[in-house]
Amino acid sequence: MIRLIEPDAALHATWLEAMAEFDGARLHGFGTHRFEGVDLSDPSEFERWLEEQQRGRTDPPEGLVPASLYWIVDDAEPGRVLGSLSLRHELNEFLLNEGGHIGYGVRPSARGRGVATAALRASLDEARALGLERVLVTCDDDNEASRRTILGGGGVLEDVRNGRERYWIALQD
Repeated sequence: MIRLIEPDAALHATWLEAMAEFDGARLHGFGTHRFEGVDLSDPSEFERWLEEQQRGRTDPPEGLVPASLYWIVDDAEPGRVLGSLSLRHELNEFLLNEGGHIGYGVRPSARGRGVATAALRASLDEARALGLERVLVTCDDDNEASRRTILGGGGVLEDVRNGRERYWIALQD
């Protein structure tokens, strides 16, 4: 079963392995953008990153919105991080046009087996718990896999802006 968990120092090494599989490509949903150039394999830097993720839920850095970061795991593969997902609690101008409420990335070796779709669905429960009535999820207009993931989560296309497809998912009880 695919689950979302809070980042955990016990899974630090497998999280690093997941990121390494992206081979320098942009890490959607991993929460590392403010740590570019920082060696997150260093335990003290990783601890600082963990603390910022916790603070970011209620007191984000200037210019960012409150957000919860999760690691994607599968009970069938204990101890292995398959990806990461960021759930933004609100939208700013940039997120409304480009980023959305939810961003995710699945390590290449775990793709093609429904991991992203299951993680997206799990994040919808978290969004409901935050009191959100609907969430925006976006993808590049040439990203067929992400499009299928969003549609599988109930996304309804609103429009395309600057090469980004914008989908809304209603959160009904």
